[in-house]
This record gives sequence, C-alpha cells and structure tokens, in this order.
Amino acid sequence: MRKLRVLLLCHPDAIPPDSLEGLSQKQAYDIKSEYDVAAALRECGHEVRPLGVQYDLKPIRDEIENWRPDVVFNLLIEFHGEAVYGQNIASFLELMRVPYTGCNPRGLVLAQGKDLSKKLLKYHRIPSPAFAVFPIARKVRRPAKLPFPLIVKSTIEDASMGISQASVVDSDEKLVERVHFIHEHLGTAAIAEEYIDGRELYVGVLGNERLKVLPIWELKFERLAPGALPIATERVKRSPRYQEERGVVDGPALDLAPELARRISDITKRICRVLELDGYVRIDFRLGRDGVPYFIEANPNPEVAQAEEFARSALHDGIAYPDLINRIVSLAIARTGAEEE
Repeated sequence: MRKLRVLLLCHPDAIPPDSLEGLSQKQAYDIKSEYDVAAALRECGHEVRPLGVQYDLKPIRDEIENWRPDVVFNLLIEFHGEAVYGQNIASFLELMRVPYTGCNPRGLVLAQGKDLSKKLLKYHRIPSPAFAVFPIARKVRRPAKLPFPLIVKSTIEDASMGISQASVVDSDEKLVERVHFIHEHLGTAAIAEEYIDGRELYVGVLGNERLKVLPIWELKFERLAPGALPIATERVKRSPRYQEERGVVDGPALDLAPELARRISDITKRICRVLELDGYVRIDFRLGRDGVPYFIEANPNPEVAQAEEFARSALHDGIAYPDLINRIVSLAIARTGAEEE
C-alpha cells in the first residue's frame, strides 16, 4: 500500500502519546487501541495525525478540508458522551466524502439497539434468547412466557457497561431492582433476556461485500469465585487486575466439531448481511448446553488493540497486527470504489 495521510479520530482523553513510558498500567490500558493503531500505521509508513473530539464537529471538518487526509481511522464510539451518537460521526464523514474505517451508519444504527438487532435476526430465523424491553418510567412487568434466569443489560451501551454478577436475576423482585439500576445509572432502557448457560464465543469479521470470518474465539474463566457465573461483566472487560485474579483469558475455541464451527461461521455472515455491517465487526454468541449458538449482540468497530480478541484472532489466522490495520484501512478506501478490497 502507498503511503497515506491518516486522520486518527479519538476521544480527547485518548490521544496517543509517542511512548507509553511513564504511564500507569491503567493509563496505558485506557488508550491501548489508540496507541496501538497509531503505532501500527506509522510502522506501515503512513503519516498519522491524531485528533481528539467530543463536543464539536468543526475540528473534523477543518482537518479534512485543510490537511486533506486520504482516510480517517475512526476510533470514536461516542459523541457528547452518548453511545447512540456514534453513527452520526460516520454519517458526517460520509457527508464530507472522505473514506473512513469501520462500519457504515446504517449498520451502526441496526446493531446499536440490542432489541432491534434481535427482532431483525429472529425474523431471519437466527437463534437468539427470548427477551423483553423495559423503558424508563414504565412499570416493570415480566411477560409470563419469559422464564428465569434472566440477564439484565442496557439496550444500547457496549463494553459490558452496567453488567455484573447481580445482572443475572431469578425472581421478579430482583428483576425490578436490576432494571431500575440500569435506568438510574446508565439512563437507558433495559433489556432482560434469557440467560444462556454455556460458552462465551466471539467471531471477528473483516470485509465489505466479501466477508472473511476469523477463527472463533472464546472468553474463558479459570478461577471464578464460588457461585459466580461465567459472564463478561464490566470488571471482566475493563479491569486488568480482576482479569488476572480470576484467570480471565481468551483464545481459540477448542473442541468445536467442524460442522458446528461451519454453522457458526455461516450464521455470522448472515448476521452481518441482515444488519448491513461492514468494515470490521465482532459478533458475540453464547453456545448453549443444547449445542445451539445463540446470537447475543453485534459489535461493529470493536476494540482493535493488539492484545484484544479481534487482533489476536486475526493473528491466529496469520494476519500480523500491522497487516490487520492496513487491511482495515484498505476496506475503508475500497468502500469508496477507489481500490479493490
């Protein structure tokens, strides 16, 4: 690939430094994607200009018009502190007619709502847990056909925000309590879905029209506390110390029958096409004790740090990290018709 001018969009607090020297473990962890992406782009010979934005679109427009980047590497997952505004950044970049990495705005909208994505996929006969949505300021009434145990989450937040061991409930009283927790602490509607006892599987995808499914990855829990359930809580996702204490590791999903692995791969591609996802995506499943892979959620533009599941799965497939970042950039440019995928 030729040398490119790459505008790296991120949160102002996550502008990557030239070096991680002198940063605490937490400080380095919080900017891992931004730092790794910038370093990989420079390793590939590209010119990188980070830009931190949060409340104003004008700096983006100014950089695009004045610096004229070849592509924008979009690591913004929120705006004004709201996850639902993430798709508006992609829409703005489309209006500016500049190639950008990650998913298109329509795919971001369809995947953002856990309830909407499940409704669409249920229509296409893709297995997913039964669920109910509880809007803010409405009485919490569980449908009679929705059995316990249930896991309660935000309908729109990602990165396991608001999820803890207490999110899995087995009574109407606990359901009401947890729904109110989501309403009060996250300010969003809550979704309660059947808790699937089984394995936590992640499947990465690269591509626009032609989709490449990466090796199936599994989140494993080696030292759970007594009585704890194997779920991806907020602490599991965000706390390196907790991950180390509880033996939270990820790696290739072992002991999957070839037929089951093919089925999961085929379902993953169907999900991407139904939800109109492109660029780079991660689809999350729970593999139930009944052998059924249940769709949990779609994650367009997932964490792409070198140590995260997506990049590790790509490496397992023979794609080195700099090559992965270059491929994501190539997909952005290909979507404009300027180059082949």
